[in-house]
Amino acid sequence: MRNRWGEGERLRGEILAGASRLLSELGGGDGLTIRGVARAVGIAPASIYQHFVDREALLRGLSEHEFGRLREVMRVAEEGAGDAVGRLRAQVHAYCAFAVENPGHYRLMVGHGAVRSGAGSAPVGPLMDVVAGLRVGFERCAEEGRASRVPAERAAVMLFVGAHGRVALLHSNPGETRPEAVGSFVDELVDLLLV
Repeated sequence: MRNRWGEGERLRGEILAGASRLLSELGGGDGLTIRGVARAVGIAPASIYQHFVDREALLRGLSEHEFGRLREVMRVAEEGAGDAVGRLRAQVHAYCAFAVENPGHYRLMVGHGAVRSGAGSAPVGPLMDVVAGLRVGFERCAEEGRASRVPAERAAVMLFVGAHGRVALLHSNPGETRPEAVGSFVDELVDLLLV
């Protein structure tokens, strides 16, 4: 069904949803094309160019869309947990589950999740927002009497890097059939990082 005049944001959302479905089928962003997304959504390629100037802009938009999904998954998981340690664990479990269940999306997100504005500047972007959320989690743990062994910022980076590395190992090893091993690994890492 065609969008009526002025419903461009709806079409943009349909394009991103179609690209996300296609990304699941392809397993990664390498094969994602403007024409393929247009076919998946049932529109002309020219309609996509009204929202994304080229393939790279579409990939950046799709990465932002997926980070939005990830943020929501992490928020819901955290809200359902009890104390600060449980909330921190829930955040990182949700992050890992999303990454394990959506390998193509995850690779795209990691590739578009952080940028540096100049030499010597700290990276910014949605991946850094994930790390910031984990930092807040460690700060809440300290407020409840479970401080981290290192400053909260460093603990958050260590937890993120450990979780990302464990997920990457799972994705790169076709013989690995136990995604639950990722969860137990990050639980052990949280325990090591907290006093």
